[in-house]
Amino acid sequence: MKPPIAIAPSILAADFAALGAAVRTIEQGGAELVHVDVMDGHFVPNISIGVPVVESLRKATRLPLDVHLMIEAPERYIDAFADAGADSLIVHQEGNHHLQRLLASIRHRNLGVGVAINPATPVGTLAEVLGEVDAVLVMSVNPGFGGQKFLPGSLGKMRRLRELREREGYKYRIEVDGGVGLDTVTEIARAGGEILVAGTSVFHQADPAEAVRKLRQTGVDALAQRV
Repeated sequence: MKPPIAIAPSILAADFAALGAAVRTIEQGGAELVHVDVMDGHFVPNISIGVPVVESLRKATRLPLDVHLMIEAPERYIDAFADAGADSLIVHQEGNHHLQRLLASIRHRNLGVGVAINPATPVGTLAEVLGEVDAVLVMSVNPGFGGQKFLPGSLGKMRRLRELREREGYKYRIEVDGGVGLDTVTEIARAGGEILVAGTSVFHQADPAEAVRKLRQTGVDALAQRV
């Protein structure tokens, strides 16, 4: 049974010289996934990591690797990331002209299928693919850099996605990335966020394992109070 609130620490905020140790720490905190941001400097204004790091992470942890492709032409790299050990791939609605074909190619590799939307992209642009994905990632900051402030307008998107799922019988989970911390997790969980990607609020804390536990518990408590 999937937990109502899952914490997916983003290694973008970890110490790249000690990723193995960073992953072991969040495992101790009970993290459910490892979120891996792949950026090419074109689709977003930053360059991060690629296939070799995913291969190394696969050797270092049994946690599912949730790989977020913020790159141009992601269809060229589906097989490479699948072979490297990714468990799920998230691609963006923006800039992918054949989104259904791209999602089908991820499914063909027996990976979890996710689709992401940037802050300026309406939920309605996903109408034709919501029945084909396992997760919808709501970007609650403009992608590219960690440590940004949460954009409150993202809450409406989460509520809309929750309503659509209930009405249409879709199966996707609602994932949220950007500005997730103890100061925002309550409203995110109440709005419908279920997989919470947290970077600096985990890895920049004195005790990342405890940070994971606190984030999850705060989210669970918020759900208990939701009406």
